[in-house]
Amino acid sequence: MSSSRTSQRFRKLRLALREHYRIINSNKLSQFGFWVIILFTLVAIFAPWIAPHDPWEMTYDSNGNFASLRPPSWEFPMGTTHLGYDLFSQLILATRTTLLIGVVSGFISIVIGANVGLIAGYYGGKIDEVLMRITDILYGMPFLPFIIVLIALFGRQLEFIILAIVLIIWRTSARVIRAQAMSIKQRQYIQMAKARGASDLRIIYRHILPNVLPLLLLYAAFNIAWSIITEASASFLGFGDGETVSWGGMLYELWLSGKTRVAWWWFASPSVCIILLVTSLVFVSRAYEEVANPRLRKR
Repeated sequence: MSSSRTSQRFRKLRLALREHYRIINSNKLSQFGFWVIILFTLVAIFAPWIAPHDPWEMTYDSNGNFASLRPPSWEFPMGTTHLGYDLFSQLILATRTTLLIGVVSGFISIVIGANVGLIAGYYGGKIDEVLMRITDILYGMPFLPFIIVLIALFGRQLEFIILAIVLIIWRTSARVIRAQAMSIKQRQYIQMAKARGASDLRIIYRHILPNVLPLLLLYAAFNIAWSIITEASASFLGFGDGETVSWGGMLYELWLSGKTRVAWWWFASPSVCIILLVTSLVFVSRAYEEVANPRLRKR
């Protein structure tokens, strides 16, 4: 029995992966976004082995001269900072930090938003009222200032940055999932499951959740993108973790150095990475949006 159940689970997993592969390959932009995300993920995983220098190591050129504010070259592919730090090494190691914050914040927030939305939409009444009023209060909070205040209060460590982002970013997904759950719970098969004695948890997570999965994946991509932008914004304003290097932190160091108009390469590399990764996430989310809303598909 156990072996047949295991084979069934692997078969369902294989079918699910095949379906996600089909969705991503539905248009060229989502394909492009997917492979860019894979590239950044591989860079983040192997960052310590790819980076040629320590991110805070003062570098010297082949002639032994101090490499300060060097433009991109074969020796320093992304150039150097005013203190001689290799920007290529910083960029690679910053990819790990940025992706870690983005992915962890995005997935925790979507788990919170999904559960709040499913419970509020299914039960309704006072439970819905309480959960949605909490959501409304969070909507009244200014996004970036609220996160900056939380970071200033609790600390600039990565875990507190992630906590600050998670506390507020789940609100949109909760409202959307709630609306879907309210619609799905009226369908006939849900009523039949209730009549057969299925528990509320079984109905929520076995019957309603699979029907909102495309929306969850859509908002997961959005939440990761917003988390990356938020972390970069907070770090640029000086509220990032000073013990780690991130793309926003690189821009903050540039601003502190006063070399913004001189070292164009210092500004270009992290900016391009932020734009490229966030745009790729939006491209992938667009493919899932067409699944969740078929009217968006091209005829």
